[in-house]
Amino acid sequence: MFIAYGMKLSGNCYKLHLALEQLQLPYRWVEIDSMHGATRTPEYLALNANGKVPLLGIESGKYLPESNAILCYLAADSALLPNDRYERAQVLQWMFFEQYSHEPYIAVARMINAFLPADDSRRADLPRLRERGNQALAVMEQHLATRSYFVGERYSVADIALYAYTHCATDGGFDLASYPAIGQWLARVAAQPSHVLLGS
Repeated sequence: MFIAYGMKLSGNCYKLHLALEQLQLPYRWVEIDSMHGATRTPEYLALNANGKVPLLGIESGKYLPESNAILCYLAADSALLPNDRYERAQVLQWMFFEQYSHEPYIAVARMINAFLPADDSRRADLPRLRERGNQALAVMEQHLATRSYFVGERYSVADIALYAYTHCATDGGFDLASYPAIGQWLARVAAQPSHVLLGS
């Protein structure tokens, strides 16, 4: 049985939760309150020296951090990760895009806007974060305008990775109504079997 360490309100942890449910894999969830220092304890740092969630306990003494690495591990030999070499590389392309061009802006804007006090100085970053986040959404919108899913017209871990923070981007002040193709894609992802809600 897998042990999933994460905070259920985190989009990166939600990726793990959604994949475990959709792949119907046995797991135990351990809630880690990363916003109040639970990832900085000596016990947790012994499991993941980077002090972040999510973290997947695979077997005694084996742990895998980084949400997208976990997705690829869980999805191996399943329909969520293509066997075709080129399509698998495309899945990785979109997962790298999510981590470098999408998550740093959309997820951070959500964290600041939804979870920090109104007088927090980091709110000054919101205009820049929203500008860059909208650039990422525009790339996604263009791609999805002629496709149902990100790779090979099939639901994959690329969709899970991008869905996690896109579907709650309004928490960060993004107007998803401006992106109709993304809206249709979000509905398709939400209709997948064994879908679970963020925070559930």
